[in-house]
Amino acid sequence: MRNNLFIALEGIDGSGKSTQTKLLTEKLTAAGHKVYSTFEPTDNFIGTIIRNILKGEKKADDRTIAGLFVADRLDHLLNETNGIVKKLEEGFTVITDRYYFSSYAYHGTHMDIDWVIAANAMAASILKPDINIFIDVSPEAAMQRINKNRETVELYETLENLKNVRAKYFESFEKLNEQENIFITDGNHSPAEIAAAIYSEVDRILQLKK
Repeated sequence: MRNNLFIALEGIDGSGKSTQTKLLTEKLTAAGHKVYSTFEPTDNFIGTIIRNILKGEKKADDRTIAGLFVADRLDHLLNETNGIVKKLEEGFTVITDRYYFSSYAYHGTHMDIDWVIAANAMAASILKPDINIFIDVSPEAAMQRINKNRETVELYETLENLKNVRAKYFESFEKLNEQENIFITDGNHSPAEIAAAIYSEVDRILQLKK
C-alpha cells in the first residue's frame, strides 16, 4: 500500500478548484510531502486540441469532445514522462484539477451519462482517486466569478449549462457512491475556510494510511 495519495478536485467552472489545488499543494508540501499538481484537459497534444475547441478556435461534436477527453485522460495517466501513474510510483502525492467526474458531469449533460461512465471505465480501472473532492458553489455565484475574472468565456461556461452540470455531478455521485470516495465541501465560504476543510479531510485519509 502506498502512503502517497491521488487526489482529484472537482467542481463547476468558477468553483475555485485551481485556487484550492494551489493551496492544498502548498499545505502538503509544507507538511513534508512530495507533491505533483496537474490538471485536465492536459497541456499534452490531445489536451491542446481540447483547449482549442473550448476556446472556440475549433469546432467538434459533443461526442467527439467526450472521446478526446477519454484519450487525454489515458495519456494523463500513462504518459512515460509525467503521467500520474509514474508520479505516484515515484512517491509523489498527485493532485489533479479535474478527473473523470468532470466528464460524467459535463458530457453527461449532452449525452447519456452511462455511456460517458462506460467510456471512462479503463481510466477508472487503472486508477481511482483516494478522494474526489467536490467544491460546491451555486451556478449563479460561479458565473459572477467567471465574468469578473476572465477576459473570455469558454464553451460550457453559461448559467444554464452550469446548472445542468452541477445536477449531473450529483447524479454521478449517487450512481457511484459505493465505488468512489467522495467529499463535498461548501464552496461559498472564503478560500481559507474551504482550504481548511479540504486539508482536514485529506489529513484524515493520510492518518488512515499510516
